[in-house]
Amino acid sequence: MANVVVVGAQWGDEGKGKIVDWLSIEADVVVRFQGGHNAGHTLVIDNKVYKLSLLPSGIVRPGKLSVIGNGVVVDPHHLVKEIAQLRSQGVEVSRDNLRIAENAPLILSLHRELDALRENASAGTKIGTTQRGIGPAYEDKVGRRAIRVMDLADMSALDGKVARLLSHHNAIRRGLGLPEITAKSIYDELAPVAEEVLKYMDRTWSLLDDHRKSGKRILFEGAQGALLDIDHGTYPFVTSSNTVAANAATGSGLGPNAIGYVLGIAKAYTTRVGGGPFPTELNDETGQLIGTRGHEFGTVTGRARRCGWFDAVLVRQTVKTSGINGIALTKLDILDGFKDIKVCTGYRLDGETIDYLPAAQAAQARVEPIYETIEGWEGTTQGARSWADLPAQAIKYVRWIEELIEAPVALLSTSPERRDTILVHNPFED
Repeated sequence: MANVVVVGAQWGDEGKGKIVDWLSIEADVVVRFQGGHNAGHTLVIDNKVYKLSLLPSGIVRPGKLSVIGNGVVVDPHHLVKEIAQLRSQGVEVSRDNLRIAENAPLILSLHRELDALRENASAGTKIGTTQRGIGPAYEDKVGRRAIRVMDLADMSALDGKVARLLSHHNAIRRGLGLPEITAKSIYDELAPVAEEVLKYMDRTWSLLDDHRKSGKRILFEGAQGALLDIDHGTYPFVTSSNTVAANAATGSGLGPNAIGYVLGIAKAYTTRVGGGPFPTELNDETGQLIGTRGHEFGTVTGRARRCGWFDAVLVRQTVKTSGINGIALTKLDILDGFKDIKVCTGYRLDGETIDYLPAAQAAQARVEPIYETIEGWEGTTQGARSWADLPAQAIKYVRWIEELIEAPVALLSTSPERRDTILVHNPFED
């Protein structure tokens, strides 16, 4: 039985939460392996809406173990708040179903403040971050000055670590004309939540290895999308971690041989939040219609998402950089009733036709989409649970997408409801 990695194949917001929740029926363990509480996952179960941003999507399903891996940056105050919110909705959260890696870095208020200062500065490039401190926290991790979950267990031993952290941040703050941060303020920030966070701390790499050896099925859940990867995304308009499937191993503490199947999630069209290139963006009534029908607003930020036609060039590229075995195609129902539907099959750059997105920022901004058009369909795909429920032209569209991206569609989602899913191939059976 294969352990499965779920990754976004576009710029995020593809519907990973629903797909992970749907797959978790057969999973024993669900692991978040990167990102932080900047990723919004909305689950709709029996008409009840759950909005998650840090906790793994499997947390709402009884009998499953959810793990926050070492590749995640954890805001301890947000963690406590999100757990409380789920409990208020009747979801049980305890050490029985949630563990957090002892070596996961913490997000502090100084990270959030620095994130906002940079993003709102008049000079430089606006990345479009959620201003939740994700990037600065990863910087401190790489700079070897992060405070980690395990450090909460012995606050009296934090002196040297806090001093190293503040020697960096206070130098930045002095340069920005801001007051320095005291060591006491760090202690005061962490002390009220330390006990609650420590309830879930574990040596998760060992825990996951035990589950793998015993034949448990593990589902790895990423945040954002592959096009926001720090190496393979539309740099610098990216997140601060690797979002491609390979990071499931590094961000959980398991080796790459633990991964059996990579499932990419892609909308039947394309959306993006924040700045950066977007070759198929529609700044017209069609784009507005897609956004309205698809309720395209960020779960975390509430920002309206930019909308455009499906970009087969980009998804084909992420199929390769993430080693995607199959695609879960979501929101097909949003395209119901369109007379014609366009798909980007190539780019034109400085008069030349290319079949990839160039790495250079300036070149990314200059590419022009080359479209092919397919006839739309009458009737509806909404709520379809079998191929027989789909209009013939909708099936033709799905088959065309498969051919263009060089990957099969393994699942097809036709509404936010968990049950409105067509299973073509079960990733766990590889």
